[in-house]
Amino acid sequence: MTDGDKERTFAALPPLRGRGFAHTWWGRAWVKALEDAALDSEQIKAGRRLARAGAVGSVSVRPGRITAVVRDRDHTTHRADVLVQELPDERWDRFLDMAVERAGHVAALLDREMPPHLVEDAADAGVELLPGLGDLEADCDCGAWDHCGHTSALCYQMARLLDQDPFVLLLLRGRTERTLLDELQQRGSTVGGANARSRHPRAVPEAPPQGVAAAEAYAAGDILPPLPVLPGLPEGPGLPPSLDTGAAPAPGVDPPALEFLAMATAAEAYRLLARAIGPDHGSRSPEEELTLEQDAVRLAAARPDTPIAQRLARGSGRDRQELTLAVRAWQFGGAVALSVLEDEWTVGTEALARARAALASAWDEDERPSLIASHNHWTMVGAPVQLRLGQDGRWWPYRKEHGRWTPAGQAVGDPATALAMAAGDPRDVSTNG
Repeated sequence: MTDGDKERTFAALPPLRGRGFAHTWWGRAWVKALEDAALDSEQIKAGRRLARAGAVGSVSVRPGRITAVVRDRDHTTHRADVLVQELPDERWDRFLDMAVERAGHVAALLDREMPPHLVEDAADAGVELLPGLGDLEADCDCGAWDHCGHTSALCYQMARLLDQDPFVLLLLRGRTERTLLDELQQRGSTVGGANARSRHPRAVPEAPPQGVAAAEAYAAGDILPPLPVLPGLPEGPGLPPSLDTGAAPAPGVDPPALEFLAMATAAEAYRLLARAIGPDHGSRSPEEELTLEQDAVRLAAARPDTPIAQRLARGSGRDRQELTLAVRAWQFGGAVALSVLEDEWTVGTEALARARAALASAWDEDERPSLIASHNHWTMVGAPVQLRLGQDGRWWPYRKEHGRWTPAGQAVGDPATALAMAAGDPRDVSTNG
C-alpha cells in the first residue's frame, strides 16, 4: 500500500471464503448503502461472486472516487469507478470542531475505529460520513447505467478495506489522514489552552467519560444481521466414540473412565440445551454451580451400577450405600433433593408457622397422624415414614429402609400427599399413631 498526498492504493485482496465482507458496523453500513439502492439484485449477486473470487485488482482511493480493474468471469477486464460526494470545507470545519470536544472521538480514530456516537455527533453537526441510500454512484466502462457486477464487486472490496481502516472513508470524503490529524491537533491545542487559562493555570484537565451510552451502542441496530433461528432439540444425547481399539492404553489413561465422562458430558449438554431453548427459559433462575461432592453424585446418577460409581463414592467422601442414597435423592430432585437428604436445618418462626398450618389443614382432626418434629424432619409415630421440609416450603417423602431414611419420591406442596407417597398407600397414614 502506498500513501500519497491525495491518493492511497491498496493491493488486491485474496479471495474470501466462508465469511462476510464486513465485520465492523461501519463496513456493514457501506454494504447496506450499496444493497439498498441497487435496482438489479442479480448484478449485486454477480458482484458478490466476483469479489469473493478475488477478481478485484488494486483499489485506488482518492477524494470522491474509488477505482479498480475487475476481471469478469469470461476473463475480460473492466475499469470500475464508484463516486461519493466530497464534503466541503465548511462541513469539515464542523466535524473538526465536534471531534475536538470529545477526546474519545480522536482516540477511536487513532485506534482505527469509528464508534456509532462519533458518526451520530457528526450527523448532528450536519456532516454525513457514511453513505446513505443512493450516495454510491456507479461508473463502469461496461456501459451499465446502474451498479453492475463490476462496481458492486468494487464496493464489496471497499467494505473489507473500511473494516481495516476507517480513515479510508474520510479520504474518500476529502481529507487525508495526515491532514485530518494535523488539523485536530491544532484545534485541540487551541481549545485546550483556552480552557485551561479560563479555569486555572494549574488546572488538571478532566478525564473523558468512561464507556458509551446505551443509546449510542445500539445506534447501528438497523444494519446488524438478524439473529439466527434457534436450533431444534435433538432426539437425545449423542453417543460418544468407543475407545475399545484393541491397543493398550497409554500409562495413566483409563478408557472406561473417559468413555463414562464423555457419555455424562453429552447427557448434561443435552439437558442444558433443552433448558436453554425451552419456553420458560426466561423465567428460570440461573443454576448454582455444583460442589465437587454434588457433581460426583450427578455423575454417579448417570450410571449408578458401573465400577465408576465406587470411585465416585470414594472421591466424594461417601461409602457405597451413602452414594446409593444420594443418587436416589438426585434422581428425584437434583441438588435440592440431595441437600434435603444430607442437611438438617432449623426451621424459622414464620416457616414453622406455615408448616404447622399446612399439617393441621391436611387431615381431618380424627384422621391426623401423630408426628414428632426435629429440625425440618417430621417423623410419624409407629410407622417408618417421615416428612422433610425443604427450604422452598415443599414436602419430601422419606421411608426407612434397612435402617436408613431413604428418599421415596419428589417434593409436593401437600404434606398429606407426601406422607402417602412415603407409606406407599394413602390408607397407611389415615390413622392416629
